[in-house]
Amino acid sequence: MAKRKKLSQGQQRRVRSNLKKRLNYQKDESKFDDSQLGPAQEGRVISRFGQHADIEDSSGDIFRCNIRRTISSLVTGDRVVWRNAKENDPSQGINGVVEAVHPRQSLLTRPDYYDGIKPVAANIDQIIIVSAVVPEFSSHIIDRYLVASENVEIKPILLLNKIDLLDDASRKSLDQQLQLYQELGYQTLCLSCETGEGLDALHALLKDRTSIFVGQSGVGKSSLINALMPEVEAVTNQVSENSGLGQHTTTTARLYHFPSGGELIDSPGVREFSLWDIPVERITWCFKELREFIGGCKFRDCRHGDDPGCLIRQAVEEGTISQQRYQSYHKILDSMQDQPTRQRPQS
Repeated sequence: MAKRKKLSQGQQRRVRSNLKKRLNYQKDESKFDDSQLGPAQEGRVISRFGQHADIEDSSGDIFRCNIRRTISSLVTGDRVVWRNAKENDPSQGINGVVEAVHPRQSLLTRPDYYDGIKPVAANIDQIIIVSAVVPEFSSHIIDRYLVASENVEIKPILLLNKIDLLDDASRKSLDQQLQLYQELGYQTLCLSCETGEGLDALHALLKDRTSIFVGQSGVGKSSLINALMPEVEAVTNQVSENSGLGQHTTTTARLYHFPSGGELIDSPGVREFSLWDIPVERITWCFKELREFIGGCKFRDCRHGDDPGCLIRQAVEEGTISQQRYQSYHKILDSMQDQPTRQRPQS
């Protein structure tokens, strides 16, 4: 008989946590039967909390609901069918049940080391990649986010924050770097919450669209949201009072509405998209200027480095492809090789 392998402390914590979730889920699931629920109605997922979700009805009211076990995936932005409880229990704060999820128009995902590919938000029109000019502008970080956006085929917009901290020479240098992305067809915007520069243009970009902010910590996403939506704190407190289950934290994505039209998903937990789940060929495709050369190299297994007959390297040497982006492409591929074998997809 094989000796049972002892679990590490981290594995034991995850086992206990998953067991607790299952027990709580079964308890919540038995809270309502059909006779206790009203008719089916349409709703929108405002936020997801473990085995519960905040659902907005057609009137704009928000209800915290259980999620049926038949629903395998539910995230902020999903459009759902749900049923309100005929009699709510204020002490529990659970007001209904999510019955079904409508097909998604788009889905932003990210890889997780333990849970595989995790959905972040659904039905998004555009991804606002927020970066900052201090301590320095990093094109490599932007390229990683662009790969993540291209992979899920959701429009990215580059937003450079804190430009009030630049002097004239630094601003000119930044404009030159941004020109590379503009020539590739990416929309860019420079903005300052301090001076207000770019805020009107950002409002126009967000109007009548569902957008999500992504970016590393310290780039000023919270300041941007406060500048765009000063009423967010009041809305958050109101949601907390309605649900009875504590205030919204920054560990989960949440959807807000602009009074003038459009929606913004605040997702501070998405600090950087890892890329180990994307096959090498797909990484190449996600660099949009490389696409026309895919499949044209002398060898089918060309890695677009020193391989003989590589059309991509030839295009770099001829100036058709930016040396900066080419180096960033290989830097991403090198970083993927550093991941454990079990995490890397087969190329």
